[in-house]
Amino acid sequence: MPQVKIVAKNFMDMVASLPAMNLDRLYQNAFICEAILRSMPPLAKKYVLQLLFIDVPVTSKMMEEWVLGDGLSKHKVAIGRLIQLRVLTETLDRKREATYRLNPTFQLNVQKHIVHGGVLPREPMPSTAGLRLPSLEELDAYAVQQWECFLLHLISSSEAEKATNISSSMMKVFQHGLLSQKDDKEPPRLTEGGFQFLLMDTNAQLWYIIREYIGNSEERGLDSADLISFLLELSFHATGEAYNINTLSDIQRTIIRDLADLGLVKLQQGRKESWFIPTKLATNLSISLSDTSSRKQGFVVVETNFRMYAYSSSKLHCEILRLFSRVEYQLPNLIVGAITKESLYKAFQNGITAEQIISFLQQNAHPRVAERIPSVPENVTDQMRLWESDLNRVESVPAHFFEEFPSKDVFEAACDFARECGGLLWENSKKMWLVVKAESFPHMKEFLRRQKQ
Repeated sequence: MPQVKIVAKNFMDMVASLPAMNLDRLYQNAFICEAILRSMPPLAKKYVLQLLFIDVPVTSKMMEEWVLGDGLSKHKVAIGRLIQLRVLTETLDRKREATYRLNPTFQLNVQKHIVHGGVLPREPMPSTAGLRLPSLEELDAYAVQQWECFLLHLISSSEAEKATNISSSMMKVFQHGLLSQKDDKEPPRLTEGGFQFLLMDTNAQLWYIIREYIGNSEERGLDSADLISFLLELSFHATGEAYNINTLSDIQRTIIRDLADLGLVKLQQGRKESWFIPTKLATNLSISLSDTSSRKQGFVVVETNFRMYAYSSSKLHCEILRLFSRVEYQLPNLIVGAITKESLYKAFQNGITAEQIISFLQQNAHPRVAERIPSVPENVTDQMRLWESDLNRVESVPAHFFEEFPSKDVFEAACDFARECGGLLWENSKKMWLVVKAESFPHMKEFLRRQKQ
């Protein structure tokens, strides 16, 4: 069964994929430089800080001395990422030895930040304005509710807890790779990538959506570099503070409304003014995906008898569990189900793999079992892999069938030719039947044509 793999790139990957001209323009923004720095791997961050006040090129040999011998592989990865981000420029001298130097614009902005301290993108509205702001707990609950409602629309709009007017730009993001629709009469359906997307953790899901949102920005008349710049500025706002919408441009106001659908910000309307309040989803945007400190508490317990207990009242959790298990009943704060052969076969047919299901169960293991090794019983994970392998015993390969060869010699020559080019799938010497891969068909056809001459 062919597998579709959904990859969620983080902030660093998206910035690195921008054209050089756009990258240089981004580095004129001090917030971008700060976000780049704090999102770097530890070793890359160390190199930037060591080179920050050095205004002459540094040789590659000198930088290699900054790490121990067993760290050379990490050293090469860090240097490669810095070059990819254009934070580090590489030049070759007459002896073909590489030298490195920090991007001057990036270097100057980071120097200013370290020496003079950071400045907020915009000041929050004064507390004297009489604003009724939600508490941090209420804001977190709002963000979770919006995000789960957004995902429920992906599974089934009828399952959403309330009617949400998701903007057309955000629905376009969902349509790309996650939903497919044959015609206007049929409702959109989840693709294989969509099923896999639902099993990702929240950080990975968020970055996938943000990446797609940025990817189709040009279709909406937005510049991707400006969009990334604003998203990262947003990550430097204070969680729970109110910011006047009048401080935003028209394009930024459109973006803010889209981000409210995701739960990244909460919009509020006063008598005279409107404001937005960033949630943790927004202020954590520039944190690398490798940072797991903000991972939420798990809720799933899997027993050795394949019974599953999920301590959650979330409709989204229930719908996700239905993707690979049989949900038997749901109480106000408990979902009870079982992992069965039939439920897993349905998941496999939808493009979900056993490893993705196991990973989901491990990442969302209840604290009572999360510290166990393994957190999911081995007999359950082994059986899931075995059931998956049952479906993969027969592999479908496009092929062409040849028969009625003029002679035994021509048949054997054709078999040898197919074997040499790696296209032979099956042969029957008695009946002179031959099956070759579809990609080898043109070469086989040309070979047989030459044999007739």
